[in-house]
Amino acid sequence: MSAATRNLIITGVVLLGLIVLVDAVYVVSETNQVIITQFGEPIGGAVTSPGLHLKAPFIQKANYFEKRWLEWDGDPNQIPTKEKKFIWVDTYARWRISDPLTFFQRVRDERGAQSRLDDIIDGETRNAIANYDLIEVVRSSNRKFELTEETVLLEVAEAIAKIEVGREKIAQIILESASKITPQFGVELKDVRIKRINYVDEVQRKVFDRMIAERKRIASKYRSEGDGKSAEIRGQKEKELKRIQSEAYRKAQEIKGKADAEATKIYAQAYNLDPEFYQFMKTLEAYRQALDSETWLLLSSDSEFLKFLRSSEKK
Repeated sequence: MSAATRNLIITGVVLLGLIVLVDAVYVVSETNQVIITQFGEPIGGAVTSPGLHLKAPFIQKANYFEKRWLEWDGDPNQIPTKEKKFIWVDTYARWRISDPLTFFQRVRDERGAQSRLDDIIDGETRNAIANYDLIEVVRSSNRKFELTEETVLLEVAEAIAKIEVGREKIAQIILESASKITPQFGVELKDVRIKRINYVDEVQRKVFDRMIAERKRIASKYRSEGDGKSAEIRGQKEKELKRIQSEAYRKAQEIKGKADAEATKIYAQAYNLDPEFYQFMKTLEAYRQALDSETWLLLSSDSEFLKFLRSSEKK
């Protein structure tokens, strides 16, 4: 055998040994656990200690599973409450693989586990929600609400009634019920929470319509009260304006009356000095007002009105 052939054989044996060694060694990290299978069937228990481990090459396979807590996020489900109000309930949970061997035998992988959790948690959520009224699912405590006219009109007073169980305890009931089922799949359920609750679309529209109608009614009430107050203010303004005008007119008339009286007094004092002259001036004023080019007077010749005209003719 030549040296080249010998070197080639040695190289092949070394490469084969490396391949066998690589396939025979597997690494377990602190966040993983391993189930060894041979021809698809599990061999022995779970390998959980971190480090290098050996297995039969080629015929055995290392199946890795998470040690850490995993997340389950369910889809919203339409569920009726005890009083037959349909709501959307969205839940989430935390779980981990507690028994890798059972987990592998029953669900194989995380996808299978998620599917099983969908059935278990959704079913227990439906059972729990159906046993309680909506107020118990929505509220977690009996904290006090500040009541206003708007909250009363919108029927929020119904939602402030005291609860006996509450949302957190209902979530705990779901957790306790589901936790009794999951161990048979090698799964430990740590926590279940209700993430979101909402009315179904049909009920939600009705609720929104009712809220809008109530808001419009409240706005109309406020507008009506505002119009009434505005009319009251305008009425008071008109009343005050008339009072001021009346008072001003009264004072003006008083002043005018006093001025007329004073003028009359002055005229009287002046005319009393010569009564005949006063009579003469008044008669001339009467002539000026009563006689013009279009006025006809039919008077007797001895009329008092013509007294001064007769005296002027004599002169």
